[in-house]
Amino acid sequence: MNAFADAWRRWATRPSVVLASLLAGIGVGLYAPGVAAGIGVFGNVYVDLLKMIVLPFMVSAVIFSLRQLMQEGSASQLIGRAVPIILLSMLATAALGLATGLGMTPGADLPADTLHTLGRLVGEDLERSGHIEMALSGEAAPVEPPGIAAMLLGVVPGNIFAALAQGDTLKALVFSLLFGLAVGKAPASASQPLTQTLEMVYRACQTLTRWFNYMLPPVLLSMVASQVAKTGIEPMRAMLHFIATLGLASLFLVALCLWLLRRASGQSWRDVLRSQREPLTMAVATRNSLACMPAMIESLAADLRFPRARIELLVPFGVSLLRLGPILYYVVATLFIAQMYGQELAPGEIAIVAVGAMLAGFASAGMSGIVTISLTGVVCGHIGLPFEAVFVLFIAIDPICDMFRTTVLVAGNNAFAALACGRGQAT
Repeated sequence: MNAFADAWRRWATRPSVVLASLLAGIGVGLYAPGVAAGIGVFGNVYVDLLKMIVLPFMVSAVIFSLRQLMQEGSASQLIGRAVPIILLSMLATAALGLATGLGMTPGADLPADTLHTLGRLVGEDLERSGHIEMALSGEAAPVEPPGIAAMLLGVVPGNIFAALAQGDTLKALVFSLLFGLAVGKAPASASQPLTQTLEMVYRACQTLTRWFNYMLPPVLLSMVASQVAKTGIEPMRAMLHFIATLGLASLFLVALCLWLLRRASGQSWRDVLRSQREPLTMAVATRNSLACMPAMIESLAADLRFPRARIELLVPFGVSLLRLGPILYYVVATLFIAQMYGQELAPGEIAIVAVGAMLAGFASAGMSGIVTISLTGVVCGHIGLPFEAVFVLFIAIDPICDMFRTTVLVAGNNAFAALACGRGQAT
């Protein structure tokens, strides 16, 4: 039975199966929208099942691993190595987004029919002909840039039980880090019963994740079919230049992360690619980086043989703070809007885009969907771009963009965790 289950999991995460599920979902959404709307509930149930175990998994993993590292005396060294890697990774991602967006110019010189379609979708005269086809039913509320005080209040849990009930992962992470440090200072005899309980919770969450992943192909099909039936392909066709630019930048960044993972692990390309199949497939299927954490930890600790205690701390730490996918998205989206409106950006404004995207990326921790998209307005607001006018365009294509964001986030954080472990730490 176990052999059959393992074979099924390997088959479910094969690239050919993932691609076939995506294509089948698009076909069902286009040609059988009624069926697609009916089966969409299966994808929602699957994601909810994964989200159900995310916070117990993260809290138990962080406290359990931090306690072990505190006893070894390597926790402070590990965190000290991780912080510079996070900052350099954010800068590199913003620079890649700028290079791709400025080089490919996805919003410049758009064909007349594309401008016509975009104008009809947003009610804006993008062809500047004096004619507006359709007005939006309402504008999104302007997004205020997050201040230092708001950021501090957003990460400190006044009530940990309320934070857990609301699914606030960043506050749960802060609590777990502080509590883990305190447990690590307690005598081993006193902390051992709690450690055993946390380990049991952690293992149970891992088992549940493996069970849920048996459903990946049909879940991916149902989620794609439901989304295509809901929005159609017209917005995707109109925003094709933007999607292609974001997709190319994401593909390059994922490839770079895999290369870094290979260098850090010392494993062959075949072993690295095989280890990353499940977490990357989950990223595409769920579009939820938190739900991918159990698979990410297993891919690094079990498959690539990095120290488990370190990986169990670094993966949740990175997923909450190292927001490479959103940073890349905010940079490319801001440049697209500027080019679409014909606004030339000065070097100082380009630097503002990069810094604003990094701040918005950090602020996106724990957010998803429309809330994540709305933070693009923070970046656009600093250089006077009307993000609210084209907000509906980004909503329509967000399922595709969210796949890119989550895949980059998962690949980037796996590479970060491997690098933060230090060269030669894989065993």
